[in-house]
Amino acid sequence: MVSLTALWLPILLSAVVVFLASSVLHMVLKHHFKDYQKLPDEGAVQAAMREAGVEPGNYAFPCPDNAKDWHSPEMVEKFKEGPVGFMNVKASGAPAMGKYLTHWFLFCLLIGVFCAYVAGRTLGAGVDYLTVFRITGTVAFVAYGVSSISESIWKAQNWGTTFRFLIDGLVYALLTGGVFGWLWPA
Repeated sequence: MVSLTALWLPILLSAVVVFLASSVLHMVLKHHFKDYQKLPDEGAVQAAMREAGVEPGNYAFPCPDNAKDWHSPEMVEKFKEGPVGFMNVKASGAPAMGKYLTHWFLFCLLIGVFCAYVAGRTLGAGVDYLTVFRITGTVAFVAYGVSSISESIWKAQNWGTTFRFLIDGLVYALLTGGVFGWLWPA
């Protein structure tokens, strides 16, 4: 067994490496640029939402008031008429990129901690690079990539978008596994 404190450097360095790689993927390669579509008559939709008093939050539409109304004739008709969807509404104002990037980095650190925990509990000091790479890379891929599949299953996220997140997750997992394999205690 290897303690978490002995793995502070691979935890930190893997978070930094993934953070930098994600910057390249999102800002240089821009392969997620088309993940979202613009609403038809966006201005009118935004005005209607302001007029309706839509606050920041997560919405489903149509949305029954309670579980027993889920299959009522009125709800079934609303679903047939459409549109049907999910919507996340943020607070008005310019995107707070500093806050988002800080949260992303903390998330990367958290994944590094989980990778360290699983590997530290299953592997001893001096284990070969490839074994450490496989364990930490697998944990990182599940956290960064596989978790995005549920968005397509339950929230109608385009499968192309999910595939791109899986590619991102694979890149992050390979980098995480590489850092842990490289810095694993002898």
